[in-house]
Amino acid sequence: MFDYDSELARYHERLCEALDVRPGDRVLDIGCGTGKTTRDAARAAAPGTALGIDVSVPMLAQARRKAATEGLGNVAFVEADAQAHAFQSEHFSLGTSRFGTMFFSDPVAAFTNIGRALRPGARFVQLVWQAADRQEWHTAIRAAIAPEPAPTTSVSTAADAFALADPHVVVDVLTAAGFTAVDVADVREPVYYGPDADHARAAVLQLGMAKELVADPDSASTGRALDRLHTTLDAHDTGDGVWFDSRAWLVVAHRP
Repeated sequence: MFDYDSELARYHERLCEALDVRPGDRVLDIGCGTGKTTRDAARAAAPGTALGIDVSVPMLAQARRKAATEGLGNVAFVEADAQAHAFQSEHFSLGTSRFGTMFFSDPVAAFTNIGRALRPGARFVQLVWQAADRQEWHTAIRAAIAPEPAPTTSVSTAADAFALADPHVVVDVLTAAGFTAVDVADVREPVYYGPDADHARAAVLQLGMAKELVADPDSASTGRALDRLHTTLDAHDTGDGVWFDSRAWLVVAHRP
């Protein structure tokens, strides 16, 4: 399983700082994955609680194991689509997501449903990716693996990683969903793929993007692509790991 927590460690710090969980909060974490954001929120919220929701069964299993190992009794996880899940109305004092809201089939419906779960006055704090051509991890890896030069721009559609890359779209979607005072701030942090090029290549090949591009693992062209990928990863080895530049939006919205 790809280690998103290590990849996004710098962004995780920025999100936690903006989230500012207080004791007694009830925190809702959308697209929680293996639950690091949820567990950290639970620790900060005690004696409050934190709930993580995700559609990935393997990730949630890992989240539950880690919560049990860490002795967290005020955290829970649910397997469901946040777009349609029947949350308890006006239950949560704070909502968050670390790159977990870009994949909804109907973003307005999803954020409307999330908003109903938040108390009046609650904040929803999330990170979403900026455009593909601002992500070195995306452009450099695609350029290395793809048989043709990777495009410098991508057309975002619902349910892709860059669906909320346009800040005007973010504001329009959240406003249509009933949120107010939407603030979108530029955040730039590197993302991490491993301690060296060999580990980074193994990690990258777990990503859907790489799996799509490396369709035939036994072909000569795939072998050349993997060699190019290793060269690219080695060029990004800082001596303190393999890092790529990236850009995100830190979005804060309010439930009226």
